[in-house]
Amino acid sequence: MADRLICMESNRVTRAFEDPVLLHDIRVLKNLLEAEEKYVPQSSYFNCVQTDIKPYMRRMVTEWMGEVCVEQNTEEEVFPLAVNYLDRFLGIQNIPRNKLQCLGAACMFLASKLKENYHISAEQLVIYTDNSITLTDLREMESTVLQVLKWDLSAITPCDFVAQIVHRLALDPAKVAQVKQHANIFIKFCATDNKFMLYTPSMVAAGCVCVSVIAVNASYPALMQSLCNITSIDMEVLKACQDSIQQIVATYLTQYVRQHNLTSTPLVDTQLKNNHPVVSQSTTPTDVRDINLVAVDDQNRLMSQ
Repeated sequence: MADRLICMESNRVTRAFEDPVLLHDIRVLKNLLEAEEKYVPQSSYFNCVQTDIKPYMRRMVTEWMGEVCVEQNTEEEVFPLAVNYLDRFLGIQNIPRNKLQCLGAACMFLASKLKENYHISAEQLVIYTDNSITLTDLREMESTVLQVLKWDLSAITPCDFVAQIVHRLALDPAKVAQVKQHANIFIKFCATDNKFMLYTPSMVAAGCVCVSVIAVNASYPALMQSLCNITSIDMEVLKACQDSIQQIVATYLTQYVRQHNLTSTPLVDTQLKNNHPVVSQSTTPTDVRDINLVAVDDQNRLMSQ
């Protein structure tokens, strides 16, 4: 009987596993903490660099970037990294508003190339802009971004800290995956809000992990103090960051409930009644099911377009 050649290849993208050596080595965390400020804008560029770009424009383009990353099922790091490129570029180079979406596309293009096995194609990105830019526009903007950022693309983002922080909290193993998942979702929320672009990645990550631990009911004594010890962040500063994250999470959930006419959770009912998305530190900032609904609904909605 003749031998047969069987092809075992598939279209499934293989994701990398976390390296336990890197998680256990405290030097990795220390190096991240020492280098992170290099990749944070030094000031709000709306006041001192940009003459035509406004905060709401940044929110619009970052939300669009997030939708593209959801539809393309990119790695967790791609979207925050692309927003990092966007903010660093805008902190140096003044551009007109009609170039902002092209800049966002170029930043996604570069971040995808750096983090993905199979990066988003230039042709796909042009389609996502509804053909408002050309391939030439995208390539030229990509070259400009590289020049402005001096080819320094290996930026540190909050995603780089999540595994490091969660590993050192020694949570219930059954809750670890949920905590990481929700922390990464909250990081994406933060990336669309310009107030967080001046926060260090470790601060955003610690705040998101804190809110995530509470959200999944993974009880942990002295949580805030442990996070401060891990990241060397001042307690009051971290609390302020946590409050801001809780507010933006509540805002997203409130908008989600309104858009879909859902029977909301008690927390969202309170937000709608007060018309002000503030969550006290003593309450659970969200229901895990709400966050899962947001993530799944966004992906289904985008796939149907």
